[in-house]
Parts: sequence; structure tokens; C-alpha cells
Amino acid sequence: MNATVAVRGLTKKYGRNLVLDGLTLEFGRGVTGLLGPNGAGKTTLLRSLATTLAPDGGEVRALGLDPADRGQRTDLRRRLGYLPQDPGFYPHFTLFELIEYVAILKEMTDRRERHREVRRVLEEVGLSDRAKTKVRKLSGGMKQRLALAQALLGEPDLLILDEPTVGLDPEQRMRFRALVSRLGENRTVLLSTHQTEDVAALCERVIVMKGGRAVFQGTPRELAAAASGRIWICDAPPGDSRLFWRTADGRYRVLGDPPPGASPATPTVEDGYLLVLGEPFGAAE
Repeated sequence: MNATVAVRGLTKKYGRNLVLDGLTLEFGRGVTGLLGPNGAGKTTLLRSLATTLAPDGGEVRALGLDPADRGQRTDLRRRLGYLPQDPGFYPHFTLFELIEYVAILKEMTDRRERHREVRRVLEEVGLSDRAKTKVRKLSGGMKQRLALAQALLGEPDLLILDEPTVGLDPEQRMRFRALVSRLGENRTVLLSTHQTEDVAALCERVIVMKGGRAVFQGTPRELAAAASGRIWICDAPPGDSRLFWRTADGRYRVLGDPPPGASPATPTVEDGYLLVLGEPFGAAE
């Protein structure tokens, strides 16, 4: 893999809370999924890569540029798109006005070309028919698609997406997957999510974070394989503290050691994710 983003020994504290603890990782062109529990440091990492937050220590290289250098940071900002976890909007702007405002901030000075680009990204996210609608009138899912539209301005080489599918219905999520998979064909996309099904459907690589460190880096298939031999199906609920749930066919899916009479099941990305985290049944990290 030719890495387009590399992080070495990244650290960040908020007060006494160590959020990034010597984080080291790398990824390249294509779609990379970022998984981890709340508080793992995912958003802090994304903000560092998006140049909106300066780490306390360590090194970042993105698209061959060092965001710690003022000139290179400006060059990097011209080449990246960022969808934050909680994007802020001006509620009295129309969608077209808001995206055009962001385009001006991105130094798109030619009015005709800028308008063409605004129309293009609104079309990409299925909001062309809402171009004259006020932002305050949008549903949560539409606001999320609007946030994605501004991230797509200028055909960025690096696209950083923090929980982009929040609020999307199943049809919108399918359209999002199709869009991101296409974008990943010729650029670097980092997708932070709690949805393991999005990772399984979209990502060539996946990074799992815990406690400010990367505890897994590999393919979704390799992550699923981490749970091999630890996933079981049985007819009755196990009588101990194993993690299990009743499936749609009335049987029980068990993670951990096999209960009596259980049969092995094919592990999923979600199973591997839980095993890598080492919770809640004591798997080794």
C-alpha cells in the first residue's frame, strides 16, 4: 500500500485526559473505515488530519504535506474536504447560498465556475431540487447530505468524513455508499463510523481505535477473521454472562467460549471488532 496519510506517535491531551496516546497508523488511496467506541480518539484524530486541531506531539503527513508547517497546511486545506461530526449551518441561507459561501472560502473566485461546482455537489447528494430552500427547513438527513456536499467542493484529494450516515434513511444510506465507493476509486477517503455494516460494504481497509491507539489495521475480512472460532449458534440461551442475543429464527448467537451444544458460526466485521476491543468477554487485545 502506498500511504497517502501517515501518523507517527500522535499525542493529544485535554486537561489531564490523554485522548491520543502515541497513535501510529497509515492508509492510502481508497476508502478506509475508522471504528472505535466513544472516547477512543477518533474525532480528535480526524480534526488533526483536517488541520482544525493541532496535536501536542507526533507527526502527520497527508498528501505529502506537513500540516505543522503554515505554508504546507494552507496547501493541504486546498486539497481536502472535511465533514465534521456536528457541522454548523446558517439557518437563513438557502442551500445554494450556503454551499457557495463555503466555495468562496475555498478560494473559488470565478463566479461562473463556482456556481457550476455548487450545482454539481448538490446534484451529487440529491439536493438539486432543494437549492432555493432555507437550511432551517431541512430534515436531519437532508442537513447531513448538505454537509457532505460542502465537503465535496473542489474534488478534494483527501476526504475526511466523521459519522456521515447519521440521520440517513436506508435509501439515502445506499446512495451514500454508492457515492463514497465511487469517490474512493481515485482519492483517499477516511470514514469514521459506528456502523460496522458500512465498513463491511464500503472499505478496503479498516482501523480500530481504543484508548487513543490503533489496536487493529487491516482489511474488513481480516477483522472478521479475528473472531474466528469465537462465534456460536445454539438453541437455548447460555446460562452465564456471555454476550448473546436471540436471532430472527429464534436461535441464539453467542460471542466468546462455546456453550454446550453450540455450533460454530461465520464471524462478521462486527464480531471481529468486538473481539479486537477485548470486550465484553475478556478476549486478548
